[in-house]
Amino acid sequence: MSTEWLEPLGLLQGPAAFAALRDGLALPLQGGPFAFTLVREPAGTVLVPPDDHPALERLTRPLPPFAGIERHRARPLVMGIVNCTPDSFSGDGLGAAHDAAIAQGHAMLEAGADILDVGGESTRPDAAPVTPEEEQARILPVIRALAKAAPVSVDTRHARSMAAALEAGAEIVNDVSALRHDPEAVRVIAQARCPVILMHMRTLDPRTMQKEVRYEDAALEVARFLEGRVATLEALGIPRGRICVDPGLGFGKRVEDNLALIARLPLFANLGCTILVGASRKSFIGRITGVAEAGQRMPGSLGIALAAAAQGAHILRVHDVAETVQALQCAEAVAVGFEEG
Repeated sequence: MSTEWLEPLGLLQGPAAFAALRDGLALPLQGGPFAFTLVREPAGTVLVPPDDHPALERLTRPLPPFAGIERHRARPLVMGIVNCTPDSFSGDGLGAAHDAAIAQGHAMLEAGADILDVGGESTRPDAAPVTPEEEQARILPVIRALAKAAPVSVDTRHARSMAAALEAGAEIVNDVSALRHDPEAVRVIAQARCPVILMHMRTLDPRTMQKEVRYEDAALEVARFLEGRVATLEALGIPRGRICVDPGLGFGKRVEDNLALIARLPLFANLGCTILVGASRKSFIGRITGVAEAGQRMPGSLGIALAAAAQGAHILRVHDVAETVQALQCAEAVAVGFEEG
């Protein structure tokens, strides 16, 4: 498959989007709530969307709820990160403290999280690998408990951990390697027919992903990589409605690459999938703000979260759930109005 790419530009939301759509001046981005008024071709030409371009159907087609989770009116879903690792970059890893991880997950749900993402292996730069057995000992008790209360995704690269987590109650698999690390992972997903999150990582080894990073066009190169992974799953019978794509901020990217991916997020609508952004507390935020300690990057993380939401992200993966939910609620109220309750 080779996508004929068009990049949506001139995003509108709220009353402006409604009026532009009504008057035929814009098209809905993946069914709304955003509308776009212009498109850019790969050569860089900006033009009014041509009626007969094959990419327009992909760009405008409404998305089904990912994993059956109903979308909010005009803001992304929030995925709360439950780190069952002792060496998380963000400083919130709980290791094998199952009770603490379960309590953290419930607190995130109380604060407004829509999904909980449970992981037992750190994939930060220079992180040492973890065996599937050790990973499962960290995550399975937590998944069993939290899956009773909310949709749970398992953050893992290992096919055996995917299968065990799905058996324990997880509904979604979130793989930073886009199902490339473990040759059995694609088979597990195909057999389970479960929703899956495919993330771009420049190399398969976190220990090398930040070395000699170079892109000519980061957004287009990452989108084309994810296009190939989506096509692989689609050929195995996994429809795009069950696939979420994640551009992988911080995973083999420079600061300018991360910013370009956020600014050009509508490009990923060409894939016809749900779009997830995970920027929370990452080092590029520290580079921009000068805040060295990851745990102190919540304000910067909120800024990036709001920027990603304004560019059409459907899911935000975050550490600071309460703060992110409040920020998104307020941005939504400004854009489309306030509804009590």
